[in-house]
Amino acid sequence: MPTLVSSPPRVASSSTVLSTTSGNSAFVFTIPANSDTQQQLIYAFGTTNPESSDASATLQLHLDSGNTQLDLTKPLSSSTDGTSTGDSPSSAPDTAPLTSRQRMIVTHAILCVVGFALLLPVGALLARYLRTTTPTWYTGHWIAQFVISGPVIIAGVAVGFQVTKQAGITIWDDHKKTGVVLLALYLMQCILGAFIHYVKLRNFVGRPPQNYFHAVLGLTIIALGMYQIRTGYKEEWPNFSGLQPVPKGLNTLWLVWCIVLPVLYAGGLLFLRKQYRQEQESRKGR
Repeated sequence: MPTLVSSPPRVASSSTVLSTTSGNSAFVFTIPANSDTQQQLIYAFGTTNPESSDASATLQLHLDSGNTQLDLTKPLSSSTDGTSTGDSPSSAPDTAPLTSRQRMIVTHAILCVVGFALLLPVGALLARYLRTTTPTWYTGHWIAQFVISGPVIIAGVAVGFQVTKQAGITIWDDHKKTGVVLLALYLMQCILGAFIHYVKLRNFVGRPPQNYFHAVLGLTIIALGMYQIRTGYKEEWPNFSGLQPVPKGLNTLWLVWCIVLPVLYAGGLLFLRKQYRQEQESRKGR
């Protein structure tokens, strides 16, 4: 994290006369001159105010930043009619277009929400409700959990990594660490599911323990995914997106979904006795 320089060689001062926040906002700063004819400048801007007016207050991630060179030997250019060539305030758009990084943040959010909060729960509920009624339940289950969810989840996490790389973020907070853990657990769950289906322990009496572990791990991934979604819109979005806060109704929707999913899964547990009976009959018929 950059720190405040206690005694900089030059200090920029904002000009309240030339700066404006109406129409196309413009903030003008003056810097004491020196003998250099080539002035090296850096710039950065964002839409989130610091936590205080103190000069050493923590700044949120910038929307954009860069550097430029100002050649003081060149004459100033001006229009021949004395009018501005820029857009007038009345023609300025109400909202600025999303930057490349902001588009990636939105894409990351959509893909991960769809993957962890919709597709994975649908695949789990499909197995919970259909495994006692049709032998093709497994086909639908692995297609939902791997063929459909896999590309969405992996793409969402990959875009998140790309955002971090593009922004030059070197400090990994809990959201980023949890994302890595979630991806690892998801891949492990897919491998475990394939192992359970294709590798049968013929000499084992009763239901194999890996079947229980597979179910518990799947529910853990969904629960952790819901937690990850909340930290995303509660912490990461306001700190790194530079966009307006998410609607308050989103938190209500998240809470409702956190209640609906367990209720739906609990309803499917009513078929457990029938499932165990079918599995026992299947083992006897080997």
